[in-house]
Amino acid sequence: MQRFERTVSCGLINEQWVNKSIFLIGWVNNRRDFGSLIFVDLRDRTGIVQLIFNPDFNKKAHELARSLRPEFVIQVHGRVVERDAKLINSELPTGQWEVQVDELVIINTAKTLPFSIDESESVSEELRLTYRYLDLRNLVHLNRFILRNKITFATREFFYEHGFLDVATPVLTKNAPEGAREFIVPSRINKGSFYALPQSPQLYKQLLMCAGFERYFQLAPCFRDEDLRADRQPEFTQLDIEMSFVNEIDVQTIIEQYLAHLWKKIFDISLLLPFDRMTYDEAFAQYGSDKPDLRFELPITDCSSLFHDTKIKFLRTILGADGKIGAIHVPEYVCSRSELDAWEERATQLGAKGLLWIRFRDGQPNSRIAKFLPNDFMQRCKVLFPMIDANSVIFIIAGSYAESWQLLGRLRLALAQKLNLIKENLFKFCWITDFPLFEYDEVNKRFESVHHPFTSPKEGWQELPPEKIKARAYDIVLNGIELGGGSIRIFNEKVQAEVFKLLGLSKEEAQQRFGFLLKAMGYGFPPHGGIAIGFDRLAMIMAGASSIREVIAFPKTQCGVDLMMNAPSPVSNEQLAEYGLEWRKDMK
Repeated sequence: MQRFERTVSCGLINEQWVNKSIFLIGWVNNRRDFGSLIFVDLRDRTGIVQLIFNPDFNKKAHELARSLRPEFVIQVHGRVVERDAKLINSELPTGQWEVQVDELVIINTAKTLPFSIDESESVSEELRLTYRYLDLRNLVHLNRFILRNKITFATREFFYEHGFLDVATPVLTKNAPEGAREFIVPSRINKGSFYALPQSPQLYKQLLMCAGFERYFQLAPCFRDEDLRADRQPEFTQLDIEMSFVNEIDVQTIIEQYLAHLWKKIFDISLLLPFDRMTYDEAFAQYGSDKPDLRFELPITDCSSLFHDTKIKFLRTILGADGKIGAIHVPEYVCSRSELDAWEERATQLGAKGLLWIRFRDGQPNSRIAKFLPNDFMQRCKVLFPMIDANSVIFIIAGSYAESWQLLGRLRLALAQKLNLIKENLFKFCWITDFPLFEYDEVNKRFESVHHPFTSPKEGWQELPPEKIKARAYDIVLNGIELGGGSIRIFNEKVQAEVFKLLGLSKEEAQQRFGFLLKAMGYGFPPHGGIAIGFDRLAMIMAGASSIREVIAFPKTQCGVDLMMNAPSPVSNEQLAEYGLEWRKDMK
């Protein structure tokens, strides 16, 4: 039986190992042959150390070293020595030392690689995901998973210390859509019936509150069969939390303490608590988004009053149709006409039908519409934009409130990125509260839940039309990214039935889909609330990665394909028959 010996990991070699004999195991990162001397960088998950092969140490090992190629798996024995001061590699933590090898064992060889491990970030994502096991050998990628592991440990540590029970909920569950499409799984034993993979443990964690568990958490696997985007995967991990006998502030406080624990543990940064809070209406009015990036200013201002007596026909038409005129004021922006024209084109790319700009020179507006502006326009602007100066520029979009403000929100981000206004290494957390409970679906001509149908409405909801009802819901946002969302849940059977009715569910349909929940509400269901945080997204932000795929070991492509495993893949007619299924003729 072959015995593998390792005295210390490659990246942990330091001054305490000088002049000591050690065993190392790892992968050949590269080899440099200088005739009498051969240098090899040996890599394991902790880092890289330089090996030196000299025929004076061991001629056999030196000869064998000539056959080494990248990604060979080897074991060496040798002595740690200090490098000459002129040869120290300051880019490596182990750059002060090297190992003089007197014994080499090749454990396994490697074929020519489809790409260099050190340069894997520069090759196509398709190639990287096809050979993901090679891509992950790059220490940049590997270190992201080491960080994710630390985040996972710190997460469990925090919730254990705060009295939460870690409970695993089923992965095969009932087909009861909460919003997005579910993956369905046919049952072989119960032909014609299907399980679903959970979009979240939402219903189970509420039922755990009914069971009296009081404080629950789970790093839960979740699945959604929906169109993918850069930050979406068909399978992902959520940090799910549920608590009994709580209000919104109780849930928000525990999450603030949890995030403060993470930031202190991982970055040694003390977060300022409590986080800022603003309502959904306030966030949309100021930033055109329910996930505002607060690392820079540039709020949106309703400047409809500036044009109440305007002679500009299309603006007058918009205001006459109860539309709005919104603006972003950029102070001290010295720019050329061509730059402003470029912003018009950029606004069009963002979805706007048009963009007006007004810049000020010597206290006078300069714009295509300048001749239509009143003489006191600068004075009017100072009321709405107190910081206006001689080099200010105002960007204006007009139309319906919802559409115009969304466009202004996108323009705000584009301006901040272009003008380098975003402060790096700054973490700006914010709670967004008081979301609408419902939104109207113009296609299906009915109301849908903004969060999910188990969200509790705010007091006084019975006297309001559905579009005016506010939810006891809240999202946690970091630097313009929604980390997660939650709510206080409905725990009263009559209230839940009424919400189902407003969503257009008949009593029979509500019973068929959610009868188990309504039944549980009749057996002493406690008041409760919770939240779910996208754990992959959290790890992505903390790792400084550009996509959640970088912190998921084996992600799917944007088309939902696992290139490495070649999944999804067809199944045979015989396999389908076991489940009582067959292909429709028009689907073959």
